[in-house]
Amino acid sequence: MAKEKKRYDLKERTKAFALAVIDLVGALPRSSKGRIMGDQLLRSATSVGANYREADVARSKAEFIAKVGDSLRESAETEYWLELLIESKTGDIDGASDLLDESQQLTKILYSIREKAKR
Repeated sequence: MAKEKKRYDLKERTKAFALAVIDLVGALPRSSKGRIMGDQLLRSATSVGANYREADVARSKAEFIAKVGDSLRESAETEYWLELLIESKTGDIDGASDLLDESQQLTKILYSIREKAKR
């Protein structure tokens, strides 16, 4: 039961993260810079949870490891886009630092899950 609870928590956490990024991207300026970074950020951030959910219903250990790896890569990419957004000072980015911190935490969690599953 506790194991199921942890998985559920990460599903909810990645969904909450995606929703917060959706809000952030919605507030970005409609400039080409804002659109390009926003589109990339939106794709990667929403893929973190989507790939994790696919991992959660994997048919094999190898598939689980691969999908968690996909989720991990998307989380790392999300960190990159958030860093660019913050450092380029694109738009009103209230909350972007908190999202960067959450993305870094998710990356560490996903890395740990993948490495544990490989053993």
